[in-house]
Amino acid sequence: MEEPRAVSEAHGKAIVALLVDAGALYAQADADEPRHEAVVSILRSEREAFVTSELVVAEADYLILDRLGTKVELAFLQDLAEGTFVSDCLTRADIARARSLVERYSKLEIGLADASLVVLAERYATRRILTFDERAFRTIRPLQGGRFTILPAEVEL
Repeated sequence: MEEPRAVSEAHGKAIVALLVDAGALYAQADADEPRHEAVVSILRSEREAFVTSELVVAEADYLILDRLGTKVELAFLQDLAEGTFVSDCLTRADIARARSLVERYSKLEIGLADASLVVLAERYATRRILTFDERAFRTIRPLQGGRFTILPAEVEL
């Protein structure tokens, strides 16, 4: 990635953030992934902080290591270490909220990683998410109301 983004904070919340799902993290790492260029283009053009959860990072790291090998995994970990992606942790209260989301949307089988992004969306006051899981994120409602804006689906490249 070109330059790390820092999270600007006011009262503990980011001014502007773009949430990043595991599929997008994987696509960014895999040059042969059909959606790689779309993700890279968004990451290069956005000025927001790229925020994800430690759960999403673990999911992406597993996929990258399993499918692409250690060399690509190390490049992904370097991006994390440099702050290209902000990996935020959930509190016990956040996990309880995520659990409620998993229960509420049980038919979607969203899992804890996706639910963690919904919780972080409220924390960072954003509804923007870089994901390929349109089925889930078009159905799930942000905790702060409204609907998610899904990238790259809702952006012209």
